[in-house]
Amino acid sequence: MVLKGTVHKYNRPNIDTDVIIPGPYLKIHDHDELAKHAMEGLDPDFTTKVSKGDFLLVGHNFGCGSSREHAPIALSKTGIKAILSPSFARIFYRNSIDGGYLLPIEIEENILEKIDDKDEIEINLDKNSILNVTKKESYPIKPFSKIISDIIEAGGLFNYKIS
Repeated sequence: MVLKGTVHKYNRPNIDTDVIIPGPYLKIHDHDELAKHAMEGLDPDFTTKVSKGDFLLVGHNFGCGSSREHAPIALSKTGIKAILSPSFARIFYRNSIDGGYLLPIEIEENILEKIDDKDEIEINLDKNSILNVTKKESYPIKPFSKIISDIIEAGGLFNYKIS
């Protein structure tokens, strides 16, 4: 599977779920309405910059804080397809994958400096690589485990069938 899109870079560590979707919006049940407030605590104009299939590039420990499933839902509904980070809070990682909302892709820390905001990239999940189309550079990604790959392929944990 190859994903193509534009990078939206926020190179800061520990972006927590209160920043991804601020607490006052947790009572919103309409996912499209929830998405209007994604990343509002960090960038009030975030939703106007994102297009379907785009990527977030962020510092380590993305999604820390409370275990709200609202965070990956809101980001996916903005159009974000995957998040690139050196590390994720594990509950955010699993909420993203289990719900089939978006892909948390782990990268080496030094790649944060190599990819710029607005770069066009292609992520090849079969080859575990990123092609920076803008800079004509290639970078590795950490492969998903077999079980995680199977859950992603199924579209989330509820669709996954143990064989």
